[in-house]
Parts: sequence; C-alpha cells; structure tokens
Amino acid sequence: MYSIIVRILFILNAEQAHHFTFACIRLMHRIPGLGGLLRRMFHINDPALKVQVAGIEFPNPVGLAAGFDKDARLFSELASFGFGHIEIGTVTPMPQPGNDKPRLFRLVRDKAIINRMGFNNQGAGPAAIRLRYRKPGGPVIGGNIGKNKVTPNEEAEQDYLKCFHNLYPVVDYFTVNVSSPNTPGLRALQEKEPLTRLLSLLKQEALRAPSYKPVFLKIAPDLTNEQLDEIVEIILETGIDGLIATNTTISREGLRSDASLVNQQGGLSGKPLTARATEVIRYVAEKSGKRFPIIAVGGIMTAGDAIEKFRAGASLVQLYTGFIYGGPPLVKQIQKRYLEARRAGEF
Repeated sequence: MYSIIVRILFILNAEQAHHFTFACIRLMHRIPGLGGLLRRMFHINDPALKVQVAGIEFPNPVGLAAGFDKDARLFSELASFGFGHIEIGTVTPMPQPGNDKPRLFRLVRDKAIINRMGFNNQGAGPAAIRLRYRKPGGPVIGGNIGKNKVTPNEEAEQDYLKCFHNLYPVVDYFTVNVSSPNTPGLRALQEKEPLTRLLSLLKQEALRAPSYKPVFLKIAPDLTNEQLDEIVEIILETGIDGLIATNTTISREGLRSDASLVNQQGGLSGKPLTARATEVIRYVAEKSGKRFPIIAVGGIMTAGDAIEKFRAGASLVQLYTGFIYGGPPLVKQIQKRYLEARRAGEF
C-alpha cells in the first residue's frame, strides 16, 4: 500500500509532496476515530521497548529526525505512526525563509535525497508556543537549534542561547546543530575552540535551569578520525549528554542518479550514507569507551540498517529519508526487529 502512495507522491516535486503529506496527515487526524486506528496499526505496546537515555525514558528507540516537522506543527499527529521521540527544528531565533527553490531533490535510483533547505523556519518563539499544547503521555520531544544565516559565527552563541531559552520549558532535550552544510560557515563551528565554548555555555545554562534538560551535539559524517577524536574530547570535557551521528553529507561518491541531480548543492541523505554513519558511530563508541550515548541517524532505510546502528553502539535511532521511502511500516518493523535482537542478546 505505501509503495503505491510513494509513486503518487513522487509525481509531485519533493517540497510540494512534503506539504501535501503534511496536509493529509492533519486531515486524517480530524476524522473521528482515524487517529486511534493509526495508533493501533503502528504502535507496539511492549515495556521491553523502553530505553533510558540521558535520564529520559523513551517509550521506544525509534524517533523522527529533525527537518521533517521544522516548526512543531504536527508532532502529535506524527506520534500516531509509532515514534518514541520527535525532534523538531532546526529552529533559529528569528524566522527565515531558507534558500531559494528548488532546494529539495529525490535521487530515487540511490534511495536518497539532497536538500539545501537552509534552516527555513518560523523561529523558535512560534514553535515554543505550539509545544505548550503537548498532551501528557506523548512522545519525547527534542529541540534542534541553530543560528540565523545572517548571524556571523562570532555572535552565534547568542543565537543558540536565544533558541535554548525559548524552547527550554517545552522540550525534553536539545540538539545543537553545527553540522548542516546549507548555512554558509556553520560547519566551522565544529572546530575545537568555538565548539567547546558553545557547548560549555549551553551546559552551564542547562545546569542553572530549574529542571535539567540534556544537551546533544549533532555532527557531520564528513569528519576525519582526528576530528572525531576531538569531538569525543570536547563532549567529555564539556559534560554534554551525548552525540547524534550523523547529519547529511557533502560527498557524492558512488551515486548512480542522473548528473543533473547528483550535482545539486546541499546535503545528501539516505542509503548512500548508511555505511559511513555506522562507521562514525562505531568509531566514536569505541574511542569514548561508550561513556556517553549516541543517537543514530543517517541511511536507516530498513530494520536491518537500524540493528547495525545498535550493534555499532547507538542507544536510539532516528529516521528521515528512510521514513519518506519506507513510510510508517518501517517504524514498526524496526521496533519488532529490535525486540527480537534484544531477546537474542545481539546487543
């Protein structure tokens, strides 16, 4: 059934399909009883799925990555598809339109997507207002935060702080995004000195707050082993709570799609990222001695891909491109395979 839906959606350009899908999901949940039916179809109520990470109990280990629900418009409805956590954003302090269209491209032959969205969002404030209406018992909510395009890197800390304070009352954890390739100069913030300063600042803000909210760092898959060594040192030095690996890649190695697609600027996600994201997780887990949790994202297209991430050292996984190509059934498939693997002692 979902393969038929995908064929229909893929007639539209990628960004139009995204907005159409949003409208359909919202409409479905306005039909009495349909939201409950979806939850019964896609949820697995098994206590063995619960995972404790950074002091938070996640109802299951499968989440929706940032980028899908940028403005916290559909987090309640998306939870019907079985996600244990949903990461909203990336949000910036001030609204911004993002990059010029077209800026989202499907590479169907490669089961991949290239995006150069550019942190298009309505700002941290409006997202925070929507999140005030969260219902009890819903998924864990993460807030993915970034800086505005016009903010110079020397002033980036203030942008992250503004987002942090706006979202603090309404999210359960934070993700610091310094790894998107679509904001000029942003990845320079992954360098040791500015990153240490930024993470230390956010950690101290979290410690001063009335209730502590964990802070995670999201990194690029394009870092060298030496850079990953520095990332491990920075996380241990600053005391932040964990890592999200990985963001999209600027690599185009091994792609089979038409050159008109492959040569588009932006970050690549999906199947071509599967192996590299797993390599980064395994390297960081071994280098750190598993002293902090890792949330895996990048190239999780099947339940088997997710299990490989857990074997490599991940505590949780997040979907984005895999959810677009595989749909809600993939969320349930991963949960079922996770239960089988845990019971078999695979990790």
